Amino acid sequence: MLRRLTAAAAALVPLILAVVTGFLLLYAERAIRFNGVRFFTTSGWSIGNQYVDPIRVHGILAMPGMHFGILFLIVGTLASAALALLFAFVLGIGATLFLTEIVPARLARPLSSLVELLAAIPSVVYGLWGIVFLAPFLARRVYPLCARLGALVPFLGRPIGAGYGLLTSALILTLMIVPFITAILRDALLTVPPELREAAVSLGATRFEVASRVLLRGQGRTLVGAGILALGRALGETMAVLMVSGNALNTLPERIYSPISTMAAFIAAQLDSALGDQTGLAVRSLAEIALVLLVISVLTNTLSRLLLRTRLPLYG
Repeated sequence: MLRRLTAAAAALVPLILAVVTGFLLLYAERAIRFNGVRFFTTSGWSIGNQYVDPIRVHGILAMPGMHFGILFLIVGTLASAALALLFAFVLGIGATLFLTEIVPARLARPLSSLVELLAAIPSVVYGLWGIVFLAPFLARRVYPLCARLGALVPFLGRPIGAGYGLLTSALILTLMIVPFITAILRDALLTVPPELREAAVSLGATRFEVASRVLLRGQGRTLVGAGILALGRALGETMAVLMVSGNALNTLPERIYSPISTMAAFIAAQLDSALGDQTGLAVRSLAEIALVLLVISVLTNTLSRLLLRTRLPLYG
């Protein structure tokens, strides 16, 4: 009985994934035929003229002027998630080494709990904090300093806008995903035998050398696993990004401060207007976006599996 119950539980997860994927494929099938390849190569989203009668385009009922292209959404999603993952790795590794190697043992546990609590804060709270404090602070204090490097790095040049955009979204996502990296890496480092630390110190290694050449060496699988969990959260985050991204429509980011839109946030933002489309093609196109996001997540996890089969640099 136990074997059957556990087998059923193990089969339930891929079954749910298959059901969701199948539903999205069937529901978005008409939109897939209507949009074609230009759905991925163009930046343009319009539900057309809703005050006239629908017409047939390639045999599919659509409103005049209706067209959909999500290149700007793909770029915004991947760019914000990649920046957030980069920042989160730097902060996460630094915070983990501080908690495991520097801070006194009596403070390590409460400080670790505070870091992990960042993952428990609702995303809408992050979004509200970003609107009220972070975006105005960055626009007034930080981004003008970064823009001075525009002559050397054009992507950092002016205009800096009002603080809503790619970099702000990435910073919000960083706070939301850094607990995943910190918690997983901390647990892994605590399993490193203390004899290894002692041996390195006895050979004259500095604290930095102990951390980089003993503790982090061999944590390649741990970092990849933590990164995949964090990336999955960053790719699918909706409300916080929706509130601080600037909700750019049909435009690609020219600078790191430029407003963007992500796929998850765009679905939430456009669902209300899409429901007003009498042909239903707009909602089905949103379902196609959801299908694309699902495929990106699956490809990301597949890539991580391939990386784990290789000899990563941190293995030693």
